[in-house]
Amino acid sequence: MILALMAQEIERKFLVSDDSYRQLATSHSRIVQGYISTQRGRTVRVRIRGDKGYLTIKGASDARGMSRFEWEKEISLPEAEQLMLLSEPGARIEKIRYLVPSGRHTFEVDEFFGENLGLVIAEVELSSEDDPFLSPPFLGREVTGDVRYYNSQLMLHPYNSWKE
Repeated sequence: MILALMAQEIERKFLVSDDSYRQLATSHSRIVQGYISTQRGRTVRVRIRGDKGYLTIKGASDARGMSRFEWEKEISLPEAEQLMLLSEPGARIEKIRYLVPSGRHTFEVDEFFGENLGLVIAEVELSSEDDPFLSPPFLGREVTGDVRYYNSQLMLHPYNSWKE
């Protein structure tokens, strides 16, 4: 049975200051995700991670950018491949995700490819907005709430096109 998860997603995002996360990671996997819809306040995404597929719907973030509605369902790989064909033209993100335990949390560190090459972001999911976590040594500046770092925005305005 494939279950759908519906929850309030609470997470914080950080830039990564060095590559020590690679040695601390317990696993890593390649991810390709396509966006079927990126309307303001909601996104519909299909993701292929290894040999599994996922369909995800996300709502608008709160004012701080930490919390939003998320519904995700695991789907078969052939279903994900078919849905990927519906993604918006050029609307794909490719990355390697490293899972790095830190205290009672696990950080997801994403190394981006393609037009987002050079960008590395760490995210941690929390049980509440004030849930304390142990910061691993590779955490850099916090970018929670900065919409430029949302995957759906990186697809529209890739990191390598920024003029900073």
